[in-house]
Amino acid sequence: MTAFDFSPLFRAAIGFDRLTDALEAARRADTEGWPPYDIELTGEDQYRISMAVPGYSPDELDIEVKENRLRVAGRRKEGQQERKYLHKGIVQPAFERVFQLADYVKVTGAEVKDGLLHIDLVREVPESMKPRRIEIRTAGQEGKLIEGQADRVEEENKTADAA
Repeated sequence: MTAFDFSPLFRAAIGFDRLTDALEAARRADTEGWPPYDIELTGEDQYRISMAVPGYSPDELDIEVKENRLRVAGRRKEGQQERKYLHKGIVQPAFERVFQLADYVKVTGAEVKDGLLHIDLVREVPESMKPRRIEIRTAGQEGKLIEGQADRVEEENKTADAA
């Protein structure tokens, strides 16, 4: 296994603790590959994770979101009727998969259909975080003002007119 030293990268960076956590989580990511899953873009800010969970009922699956991490786990219930198999090729092991979610991504729903677990996600960026266009004006030119600045500019204009 190769070890990476990220200390030079973070010497001049302040407040990037989550980045180091994400890099560490990616390094520890399981390579088992079961259950298989797809991540699809269903809209501009809408996503769907589809995970193969054959033979699992909804009460044997657990979905949890905590600190921008989506955890999906499956565990077969104890006490199910024992069967005699001549050949068992369909595996149903206990599993746990963790997905790192970006900021403002929320789980909106989940359903099991035809052996697939579908988890719907949406990214809802607050209005204060969205980019907005600011008009640049020159001296003496009337133009749009930045929100919350109109009252201060009007007071400055009244003071200048009175002087």
